[in-house]
Amino acid sequence: MIIGCPKEIKVQEYRVGLTPDNVRAYVSAGHTVYVERDAGKGIGFTDTDYTEAGAIVTDKEEVFAQAQMIVKVKEPIPEEYHYFRPDTILYTYLHLAADRELTEMLVEKNIAAIAYETIKTVTGLPCLQPMSQIAGRLASMESAKYSQITFGGQGVLFSGVPGTPKAKVLILGAGVVGLNAAQIAMGMGADVTILDIDPNRLAYIDQIFSMRIKTLFSTRENILAELPTADVVIGAVLIPGAKAPKLIRREDLALMKPGAILTDVAIDQGGCFETSRATTHNDPVYIIDGVVHYCVANMPGCVARTSTIALTNSTLKYGLELAGKGVVAACSLDPAIKAGLNTYKGHITFPGVAAAFSLPYVEADVALAQ
Repeated sequence: MIIGCPKEIKVQEYRVGLTPDNVRAYVSAGHTVYVERDAGKGIGFTDTDYTEAGAIVTDKEEVFAQAQMIVKVKEPIPEEYHYFRPDTILYTYLHLAADRELTEMLVEKNIAAIAYETIKTVTGLPCLQPMSQIAGRLASMESAKYSQITFGGQGVLFSGVPGTPKAKVLILGAGVVGLNAAQIAMGMGADVTILDIDPNRLAYIDQIFSMRIKTLFSTRENILAELPTADVVIGAVLIPGAKAPKLIRREDLALMKPGAILTDVAIDQGGCFETSRATTHNDPVYIIDGVVHYCVANMPGCVARTSTIALTNSTLKYGLELAGKGVVAACSLDPAIKAGLNTYKGHITFPGVAAAFSLPYVEADVALAQ
């Protein structure tokens, strides 16, 4: 198969879909790889590195014109739509439940779109996990930064110092993002509370942190009770492939301290705060009703080298399966890849995406059989 890896063009996005080592793996398996010039330049992967690994380095137009499968990091943005040829395979993060325009383009062009974030095994979401780990850790680090008064925060130090209170960090969701956010916030000395709807997960958090983190069952009442004392709220909820629930409403901001921070890690899936809107690393925060909102949609992009290596460690395996077997055979033989199939032959094949826009849904097995 012919594989194409274009350069990412979102603002401050330096991650790349394939490392030179990944190219070498595809070429060794008998595939041809086209890589756009300077695709990995921002994180130290030169065009020479890719050429020596066996890639054909060329311009964006040629990458898309030749490729049967496009491997990216982020979802295509409107400026890229015209490059996509009908019946191409797209393998990347998609987050379609928050993007109707992209969903409709993929359906219209019969793109076989496999989303990293919905590939699922019996142990979890392997291609989402590394970015969730990084985003969770960054959530606490960025929240600590924007708690400084010079960035619009209250001027609160997470750890405090002897004789002063620590920052109170409220984390909504105890999954991979929430756990990693808690780990860093606690390591920085903050007073951490974490909420989730799974009592078993809360018990696990309680055990691994040796009861040093307060755990609460996530209810509307518990969230509202915690907001007045929270210096930082980190939204870390996830419904794979579907829109995130809105856990904090506009009117709830009146309960919060002026200069408190809302950090929405669920922004790729529409955000879990009613007042959230996607921001970029160039302009990461805005203030509503005195509350600072940090809603960067590609948080791991600011540590792009670490993120690229961590991501491709997980995505390479499934990419090689898709390239070697094709979409139909790969989905038939590997349930994890079938779970990642979001659109195929003009159909939406992931229920959360169809439900988000009240569009028709076709089961993956039915679409693949056509």
